[in-house]
Amino acid sequence: MRALVLLGLVGLAAQLVDGSLGMAYGVTSTTLLLAIGTNPAAASATVHLAEIGTTLASGISHWRFKNIDWKVVAKIGIPGGVGAFAGATFLSTLSTEVAAPVMSLILLALGVYIIIRFTAFGLPRGNLGKPLRKRFLTPLGLVAGFVDATGGGGWGPVGTPAILASGRLEPRKVIGSIDASEFIVAIAASIGFLVGIGSENINVSWVLVLLLGGVIAAPIAAWLVRHIPPRILGSAVGGVIILTNVRTILRSDWVDAGSGVQTVAYIVIALIWAAAIAYSVREYRRDRDRESVEAAEHAQRERPAEEEPVAP
Repeated sequence: MRALVLLGLVGLAAQLVDGSLGMAYGVTSTTLLLAIGTNPAAASATVHLAEIGTTLASGISHWRFKNIDWKVVAKIGIPGGVGAFAGATFLSTLSTEVAAPVMSLILLALGVYIIIRFTAFGLPRGNLGKPLRKRFLTPLGLVAGFVDATGGGGWGPVGTPAILASGRLEPRKVIGSIDASEFIVAIAASIGFLVGIGSENINVSWVLVLLLGGVIAAPIAAWLVRHIPPRILGSAVGGVIILTNVRTILRSDWVDAGSGVQTVAYIVIALIWAAAIAYSVREYRRDRDRESVEAAEHAQRERPAEEEPVAP
């Protein structure tokens, strides 16, 4: 019973983060399942089966708060499903030990770019509103879906920073669109796992508990992303990407850093991350106050002058 309660809390927390930042549900949940001895294929299958429900709830919640660009969902979701099915089908014969650090280096670079761009300059507006092309979203969906299925998570960490870095879609719609399209990915991956390993290694009660926690958190997360300012959200997402991928790199065979080195690295990143968010909050408030003053001055200029009373 204690394990089920813990899984439910993890599902709730993971979906709260995922729905707010566009990533981390699969990674968080899969990590816990692996820690208690579940084999990688069964762990990923359990998480993806739960994600069918959590992503549906998250997508509906984001839709209600108008956080979704449906054109982006269609362009990235379908190739994402293809990639996820392929990754799930071949997970038992594929190793991601070498690919994971390479992908983490790419994502780390994107995370650094995002946190600098949003913290220092705010929401990128030069490309905002320009369409996201199929030639960009199709390969992105294929790669993200494949990584998601083989690694037990990765749709958000790959898709969210790549679309954010393009500067063509505001952060809340990037997160909402990624979460909504993950429904397609979760279904495709689940079918692939059921074909590849069957259902005997999947604990249905774990699936249901993870699902319950995620469904409870989904509308809360969608509300949060609607109300968090884009500049602050961008800084927060950038920090998550950096911290997650530095952790992967330090623990890889390439680096194999000691626990002391890892601890120091995490502390330094956390301090920089906190400073970036604090700076973004300050600049957001300053910009908001300036815009309020400018709006008031503009309204004053546009207001017709009162007619002077005529002397008797």
